[in-house]
Amino acid sequence: MSKSLIQIYTGDGKGKTTAALGLAVRAVGAGKKVAIVYFDKGGDHYSERKVLAERFAGEIDFFATGQDRIAPDSGQFRFGVERLDIDEAARGLELVRELIREARYDLIVLDEINTSASLGLLPAEPVVELLRNKPDSVELVLTGRNAPQSFLDQADLVTEMGLVDHYYRRGVKAREGFDF
Repeated sequence: MSKSLIQIYTGDGKGKTTAALGLAVRAVGAGKKVAIVYFDKGGDHYSERKVLAERFAGEIDFFATGQDRIAPDSGQFRFGVERLDIDEAARGLELVRELIREARYDLIVLDEINTSASLGLLPAEPVVELLRNKPDSVELVLTGRNAPQSFLDQADLVTEMGLVDHYYRRGVKAREGFDF
């Protein structure tokens, strides 16, 4: 296999995680092992995790870190950063390091790591160091808004999802199976 790369999906448009999931499925189709580490996406209401657990078990492993930001009673999103958010982001980064050391995966998706860094849940420098020192055998995909420039500088591919219009602006709430 040729040298694996670093890909970043960023921007204010919808579709960053969706694109990474599509790449994960494509990699499995080519016989590759995939891991996804979800940063700042605690909780169990993310629909893709059901299919990953039921239909891709053993091919795509996933690990959720972070608190659930969606209040179960109201469905409201919790903004702000708490100490536990910072601790969970550190746990996520350590998980990625462990997965790289294990050398079992061809592709590791670091979902929402860009946003986590831009919000101050984790410092950018340890992520940059991880990117600089990644082995040639593992492809890394980083998703989330506001990718720090230091991440972009390490990337082999950067795709920016741009917002042109969004149904949220018309009052449509997040929909299970389409938005989470």
